[in-house]
Amino acid sequence: MPELPEVEVVRRGVDRWVSGRRISSVEVLEPRSVRRHVNGGADFVGRLREVTPVAASRRGKFMWLPLDSGDEALVAHLGMSGQLLVVDPASEPERHLRVVIRFDDGQHDLRFVDQRIFGGLMVDDLVPDGAGGQVPACVAHIARDPLDPLFDDDAFSRAIRRRHTGLKRAMLDQNLISGIGNIYADEALWRSRRHWAMATETLTGAQVRVLLGHVREVMAEALAQGGTSFDSLYVNVNGESGYFSRGLQAYGLEGQPCSRCGSPIRRESFMNRSSFRCPKCQRVPRGGGRP
Repeated sequence: MPELPEVEVVRRGVDRWVSGRRISSVEVLEPRSVRRHVNGGADFVGRLREVTPVAASRRGKFMWLPLDSGDEALVAHLGMSGQLLVVDPASEPERHLRVVIRFDDGQHDLRFVDQRIFGGLMVDDLVPDGAGGQVPACVAHIARDPLDPLFDDDAFSRAIRRRHTGLKRAMLDQNLISGIGNIYADEALWRSRRHWAMATETLTGAQVRVLLGHVREVMAEALAQGGTSFDSLYVNVNGESGYFSRGLQAYGLEGQPCSRCGSPIRRESFMNRSSFRCPKCQRVPRGGGRP
């Protein structure tokens, strides 16, 4: 699933190519791709026709474009395989094309392509975010992400240390911190030399600050390389893959030597997915930790 760096790469592309262009028409080819729009596909199309999206924003893995028609926004979640592509209107339809948004200027379309149909688009009301801004109502419950200038490190430290859970589980909790998925959690934990099952209540404030530093560090590096692509499912708006997979130190590297100590990276079962760690650098916590 695309995580914060991948969604941010797409957001920047959408902002560059779509913001400020008036929508002329919308075509929904797969109703399931607008299932989150509670009033149905026809209403989704009607709300977007003849409006102009502006200034693409993001929180965690959600992105949205406020609309000049009022207090609404076009919201996108890429799910497992969603792609927002900026495409020449004359080009052939993509195999898994679900929604097409066309513009008055007759230039590039915005196409939503989604092989597995776990992602989707919707139009949602904007609500106050508590800091003088606005977010879509469907996003309001999600915590700020670590790249957000208003992310409160101290508040996060207090919150995570009050939990009685495993460290990686807390890192994936979108009510605590958003945008971190399996890849970047494993990479930040490797850099922090922390086991994914470390009990959050045993962390010190200093350890939380170090962890946040590594989260931001790895995400910034991934952003600089266009995100992480393991296959063709994640691409930017121009259809280009990211290259941070070449810089991974733990995720997906089962059996390969740890670049710090040479021990083979280990893959372990975690929440119906896999977690990767160095057994020497990231030792099992005393008492076994928490799942």
